[in-house]
Amino acid sequence: MSKVTRATRVLEQAGVAFSVRTYDYDSSADRIGLQAAEAIGEEPSRVLKSLMALVDGKPVCVIVPSDREVSMKKLAAAFGGKSAQMMKPADAERLSGYKVGGISPFGQMKPPRAAIEQEAMAQDLVYINGGQRGLQVRLNPHDAAKVLNAIVAPLVA
Repeated sequence: MSKVTRATRVLEQAGVAFSVRTYDYDSSADRIGLQAAEAIGEEPSRVLKSLMALVDGKPVCVIVPSDREVSMKKLAAAFGGKSAQMMKPADAERLSGYKVGGISPFGQMKPPRAAIEQEAMAQDLVYINGGQRGLQVRLNPHDAAKVLNAIVAPLVA
C-alpha cells in the first residue's frame, strides 16, 4: 500500500502537519468508519468518516464522527438548502475519484463544498481517510477545515 495519495499530496502542499496510519481494511464490515476506529485502536469520535451527499442536487462532502449518523435536515441547513440525500456509491466514486471505503475529502477530482461536524472540532487530533482503503491521516481538525474551506456546523442526528 502506498502512503502517498492525492489526499496526502494536497495536505503536504498546504503545509499541514499530519501523520499516516495504515490498517487492515475489512470490505465486509457493516460500518467502515467503526471498523477503521477499532483497527487503529482509536475512539470512534476521533475517526471521522467522509460521506458524499447531495444538497438540492449539488454534491457535497460531509465529515462526521464514525459513530454518528448525518441528519439530512441539518446537512441541508448547513449549506442553505432545502433537502439533502446521500449520494449513490457509484456516483460518489465517479465524482471523488476514490473508491468507497477510501473516499477522502482531500484531493478529490472535482472538490465539492465540504462540511465538518462541529463536535469534531473539540478534538486535538482526528483521523480522516487518506484517499485509500486502509489509510488514515491524523491531523488537527482545524487544519482539515482550513484546507477544505469547510463549513463547521452541527450535522449529526
